[in-house]
Amino acid sequence: MSRSASRTVALVALGAVLTCSVVVMLAARSSPESSSPARASWPDSHLLVGWARFDAGWYAHIATEGYSYAPGQQSPVAFFPAYPVVLRGLGALGVDTFIAGVLLTLVCGLAAVVLFTRWASLLKGEEAARDAGLLLVLYPFAYYLYGAMYSDALFLLLVVGAFYLLERGQLLPAVLLAAVATAARPVAPALVFGLLARRLEWKHQRGEKWGVQDALPVLASLGLVVYCLYLWRAFGEPFAFAKVQSAAGWDQQPGWRTWLKVRWFQGFSSSMSVGDGLRLVGHAAFSLGALALVWPTVKRLGWGYGAYVAAMVGMPTLSSKDFMGMGRYLLASFPLFLTLALLLHERPRLRWGVLATSAVLLLSLAAAYGAGAYVS
Repeated sequence: MSRSASRTVALVALGAVLTCSVVVMLAARSSPESSSPARASWPDSHLLVGWARFDAGWYAHIATEGYSYAPGQQSPVAFFPAYPVVLRGLGALGVDTFIAGVLLTLVCGLAAVVLFTRWASLLKGEEAARDAGLLLVLYPFAYYLYGAMYSDALFLLLVVGAFYLLERGQLLPAVLLAAVATAARPVAPALVFGLLARRLEWKHQRGEKWGVQDALPVLASLGLVVYCLYLWRAFGEPFAFAKVQSAAGWDQQPGWRTWLKVRWFQGFSSSMSVGDGLRLVGHAAFSLGALALVWPTVKRLGWGYGAYVAAMVGMPTLSSKDFMGMGRYLLASFPLFLTLALLLHERPRLRWGVLATSAVLLLSLAAAYGAGAYVS
């Protein structure tokens, strides 16, 4: 297979990494009072301070201190173990936790981008893969792949790898990767459902009968199962990660108020800042836009990927009280970037307009994140 698409996308991704890193470093330097869990250890490293924001503190705590659970209060059990376990392993080798977090995100993010391009090439060829890769690299929330100390880059690498192996007929390795992924984020049902649907469709497209082995994707839920068993043994509550979402400050209680986004509507007021308004509207727009691409995904990539995207977008959209975080959550719905590339294929001016707008938003959001603003 020609590597021209992968090479092009990788070079643009490297440029995006360098540019975003400079932007984040300068933003952190201009905001010396902004909060960062890395500031105590690295007060003079604006790059580490800028990339380690918000949930990075939870991941660092889990990697160094382990898990704890306080019913009714914010607790580290809300964060799944795959990412902090790797951080802990790197720490055992003598790597500082925050350096490990930034490097882990960077390496996983770049690997995910290249692997995504190769996956897209398998399905639709080099030209579509290049366009899809560029859309992913310049996606406004792609800075979560370039250094932000969050688990999104690791998760994306695992899920893209699982589907890439699935397309190559390597079912068992695909399931093993997916099992690690379900220990990284609380979206196991979406991933299991998507893998199973695509496997059955893959067999049908080749005129092969379904067999017992085609149910193996169900085992991808083992990552979630193992974490639940750990929580049960350690704290007597297998679903502690879900229960703490209702704690004060997170306020993600399941129920009709969350499903109908009552808190989202209540967030608007005459005294709200422009930034708050853009954040509320922006994440909602990304969510609705992603949902609108589900049917085009079915038509262009098949019902297996359509089912995966519908579940991967639908789960966090439904469970979020105000759509916050959806911008970065959509990274895991990676087939959408190929769908969008295919839709824009015959509209080159619009495609370049989308890429340019995306790049501007990427740098703007990276700067805001580096300065300590809550953007996702």
